[in-house]
Amino acid sequence: MKVGLFTAAQWHPGADLAQGFRDLLEQGRVARASGFASFLVGQHMLTGPEMQMFQTVPLMARLLPEIEGMQIGPGVLLLPMVNPVMAAEEGATIDWMSDGNYVLAGGLGYRDEEFEAMGTRRADRVPRLVEAVEVIRRLWTEDRVTHHGTHYRVTGVGASVLPKQRPHPPIWLGGDVEPAVRRAARIADAWLAAPAASLDRLQALLAVYRAERAKHGLPTDTRCPIIRECFVGTNAEHARRVSRGPLLAKYQAYAAWGQSDTAGTNLADDFDAFSADRFLVGDAAKVRDDLQRLVEVTGTDHVLVRTQWLGTDQAEAVAAIERIGNLVAKL
Repeated sequence: MKVGLFTAAQWHPGADLAQGFRDLLEQGRVARASGFASFLVGQHMLTGPEMQMFQTVPLMARLLPEIEGMQIGPGVLLLPMVNPVMAAEEGATIDWMSDGNYVLAGGLGYRDEEFEAMGTRRADRVPRLVEAVEVIRRLWTEDRVTHHGTHYRVTGVGASVLPKQRPHPPIWLGGDVEPAVRRAARIADAWLAAPAASLDRLQALLAVYRAERAKHGLPTDTRCPIIRECFVGTNAEHARRVSRGPLLAKYQAYAAWGQSDTAGTNLADDFDAFSADRFLVGDAAKVRDDLQRLVEVTGTDHVLVRTQWLGTDQAEAVAAIERIGNLVAKL
């Protein structure tokens, strides 16, 4: 089984971004030394003034020396708001810079502020994503492309650089509702499961994924990567004390932004129940057991963990990465 590190690269207003950047590089080095296989970097735009956040592509490029040999990608690239030509060429560039270890993880996005500012309509996000994936895949695999679509137009040209991976880097698509999972089954190489889905929900959506693959004559044995919030403490109380406040604030922000898995939940009152079969939090023995159960139930061979949220101390995040590496090595 592979374990990866997932980060949003977010900080409170007024936080020292120079130190935050150094902390992120340290996390990458520690993850690599701890046997982690991948590193995904989140993307949002216009998170101020409530939150500072680095942008994904330049951050990935800078991380590469720290995480040499690890798979790297966005988590997730907001494809309806990003020109697919730039996504294809920047992705191919990172693929060469990472020695063929790039993965494009994409998603629809859900914040109205981002759609407005990026000049796209939320109502068009599904067709824009589908068309973007087609354009990216063709630019990665064909010498010369003509695509005259509803949203994008390319006429008789080829990408400036083809990716190192052939035929192309893997494409993962996120989403937490059935239509998104069916779409990932049809047009992507895997579905990327978000951290807020309960274990029962994951089982149901993976069944949908496999059924859709079978319907279209595609292999059904694809193992889908799963993101999980994760904190391994020195004991259960330590893990809860460090992670509960930052995680609660994170998911209250998701709820305010309209993220569907948090809809209708009174997180302040029900957070312990909400997190029970979603998050991997506890001492090493509990997280090991929960991780094994996750793998057995879902069949995944790749779990991406987020160990730091706004307000989490760097030393705690680094120690958690090391503890996760130790327990995964013993599975």
